Amino acid sequence: MTGDGTVHQAPLLPVTTVGSLPKPAWLAEPEVLWSPWQLHGDVLADGKRDALRAVVHEQQRRGVDIITDGEQTRQHFVTTFIEHLDGVDFDNRETVRIRNRYDASVPTVVGAVGRRASVFVEDAAFLRGQTDLPIKWALPGPMTMIDTLADRHYGSRERLAWEFATILNEEARELEAAGVDIIQFDEPAFNVFFDELKDWGIAALERAAEGLRVETAVHICYGYGIKANTDWKATLGSEWRQYEESFPLLQRSRIDIVSLESQHSNVPIELIELIRGKKVMLGALDVASAHVETPEEVAAVLRRALPFVDADKLIPSSNCGMAPLSREVAFGKLSALSAGAALVRAELAGADS
Repeated sequence: MTGDGTVHQAPLLPVTTVGSLPKPAWLAEPEVLWSPWQLHGDVLADGKRDALRAVVHEQQRRGVDIITDGEQTRQHFVTTFIEHLDGVDFDNRETVRIRNRYDASVPTVVGAVGRRASVFVEDAAFLRGQTDLPIKWALPGPMTMIDTLADRHYGSRERLAWEFATILNEEARELEAAGVDIIQFDEPAFNVFFDELKDWGIAALERAAEGLRVETAVHICYGYGIKANTDWKATLGSEWRQYEESFPLLQRSRIDIVSLESQHSNVPIELIELIRGKKVMLGALDVASAHVETPEEVAAVLRRALPFVDADKLIPSSNCGMAPLSREVAFGKLSALSAGAALVRAELAGADS
């Protein structure tokens, strides 16, 4: 932050990322999910902070306008939060089908879930102290949380989701107090469980965001660039219309920003019209490819979206997290994202002059 505590305002087409950025190899095994830590104890705590400093520096050097933690202090976007909750047994694991796509060994809910203390607030406050740019912090959404667990206590996905929504709201309020400018909820499950989405998914998401004064976002993607997800995408045909299920509901919700995939996807760009009036965090980086986009490739995605979203509501971003990529590739993509946004920003300024 600046000396007087001021946070700089983001420009038109502010660039950001969603999800993870690669961790340094000395902290965790590179290019894999759920990567084990290479350090332990106090040395691990110091290493996480050093990685957080480094990723802030890289984002600012690459022209990112809304800074994130890149998930440097957590192993996974869902399970790291769950690890800190009561009622979940990580030793008693079961294999479940995650998002009807792949099997994974997950912890089990064995009692009433609860949060004794904040999970990410200390890290978020540290992030706030590293930059005077706006910062965004991501939390798992209630539906995606329940899809990453085995439940042997509640016997109801909906009931467990509402419990998580209350816990998430407690965390989100503390993140807001720590200086976070945007709180993002990750809900890839919204692209799979459409009946639950309509019955209680949106309502549980709004409960998680209840009472927040900062901007809120929901990230709905088609998943990390891992084989299980790319294989699934190959079955979805020439048009991916899953967003048609969630977008009309989100347009009527209290959530401020909707994050979606676009680059190298088969999502019809005109679906963005369904969330007209909301801010759109548009995925213009393909996280399933090691190809580093050119600025023009990024700009082309943004231009295609502009008929369906006002320029002052468009936020260029990545499709999803980039932990499985090399640091060179991921940071190169960030540079391309910023450069592509700058091209379109200049075009818009020229059109207005």
